[in-house]
Amino acid sequence: MLPLILDLSGRRVVIFGGGPVGVRKAWYFQGEPRVTMVSRSFTHEAMDLDAERVELDLSTATDQHLKNLMEGAFLVIAALGDPALNNRVLRIARESGIPCNTASGDRGDVIIPSVEKGRFHLLAVTTFGRSPAMARFVRERFSRDTLLTDQMIELQDRARETLRTIEPSQERRAAILGEILRDRAAWEILSRDRDSAWDYVRMRYLHG
Repeated sequence: MLPLILDLSGRRVVIFGGGPVGVRKAWYFQGEPRVTMVSRSFTHEAMDLDAERVELDLSTATDQHLKNLMEGAFLVIAALGDPALNNRVLRIARESGIPCNTASGDRGDVIIPSVEKGRFHLLAVTTFGRSPAMARFVRERFSRDTLLTDQMIELQDRARETLRTIEPSQERRAAILGEILRDRAAWEILSRDRDSAWDYVRMRYLHG
């Protein structure tokens, strides 16, 4: 499997399941694609989501009915409590040529990672289903430095633009940016004041 970062704006995601797992999956997609949730019943949390809700008993619905609900979807998610029903959703999605993520049952085509997102960066972690707790643990450890990471990305972008005007060698520019990242003093100053960190980097690395 390969990781990809996708823009799902204007796309449609169909989630089969209205319980806690379905809600968690739907929260993941809030604010980007259009989400449709399909379930016999929905939790109170599901009712608060920005999602279309379709009430349906999947155990009695025909394959064609489920296929019709998936029509036009970019991604299907099987988040039902019954692994056999999830496998059925997976089979129909594959027959329709739509990637599918499964919460239980057979592994689908898509893994939804644990995500930590800053202003200028996004970290996605997965253990391929072996230890969701570890994925959360790694994400939470990284989240402690989310603001500082964004600030360093901002500083790196500023230094990169300056280097383009004073250093013709791309290899040397990359080396300097790497030196800044490994400079503990730069990180320490940055944690206190961004302007001071820029002055430090400019004087030490960008003097031309």
